[in-house]
Amino acid sequence: MTIEHTKTDDKRDVAAYTLSAAARYVGMPSATLRQWVVGRSYSRRRRTAPTKRLIQAPAGSGLISFNNLVEAHVLRGLRPRETGGMAAVGNAIAHAETVLGVERLLLRDELRTSGQDALFAHLDESLGLSRSAHMAMRRTLAAALDRIDRDEDGLPVRLHPLVPGRSPARKTIVIDPAISYGRPTVTGSGITTETLVHRVDLDEDLEAIADDYRLDVAQVMDAVMYERAV
Repeated sequence: MTIEHTKTDDKRDVAAYTLSAAARYVGMPSATLRQWVVGRSYSRRRRTAPTKRLIQAPAGSGLISFNNLVEAHVLRGLRPRETGGMAAVGNAIAHAETVLGVERLLLRDELRTSGQDALFAHLDESLGLSRSAHMAMRRTLAAALDRIDRDEDGLPVRLHPLVPGRSPARKTIVIDPAISYGRPTVTGSGITTETLVHRVDLDEDLEAIADDYRLDVAQVMDAVMYERAV
C-alpha cells in the first residue's frame, strides 16, 4: 500500500515552513536540514562528495510541509555517528521501502515494526554497527516515533517536539497543521508558544499569563523552554 497524501488539499503536504523555522521547530541546525532537503553537489574545493536528498519537499516553493517536518524529526532520531552515516541511512530507507513495497517509510507506522527491522538489517550491514550503537539508535528512533500522533491509517497528524530541559514524558507542545497554521502551540489550547513567550518578554507575571489562557504556569514555562532553547 502506498501513501495517498500527495494532494494539495491535504494540509499535511502543503508547503508551509521555511527551512530555518522548521529546523528550529524540531531542534536541529538549519544547515543540516537544508542538506537533507536539497542534497549536496560535488565540491572539488571542499572535497565533498555529492549526497542525495533525504526529504522530498513540495516542488518550486522553497518551503517544506508538515509531513516533511515529521520526516526531519524521524531522521534526527536516526542520525548515526559514523562518517557518511546519513548516506547509508538514505540507502537503508530506500531498501526498506522496496522490501515492504511502501513509499515514504519515515511517515509510516510500519517503522515501528517490520519497516524498522528491514531498515536496521541494511544499516547493520552497510555501517557495521556495533551492538551498542544498534541498540542506541533503535532506542532513539523509538523515542522519536513516540512523539507522533497518527490517524486511523497510521499516518502522522500531530508532532510533539521535545522540550529541552523538560521530562521526555511531557507532551506539552504540539505542531498540528490544522491548528494555528501549523505553528507550535500548547497542547489542547491552540495558543502559540510564540504568543506566550512574547508576553513573558514584556515582563508580565507568569501566573497572570497562565490565567488569561486557562493554562498552568508549568505549561507557560514549557513554551519558554521550547522557544528559547531551539
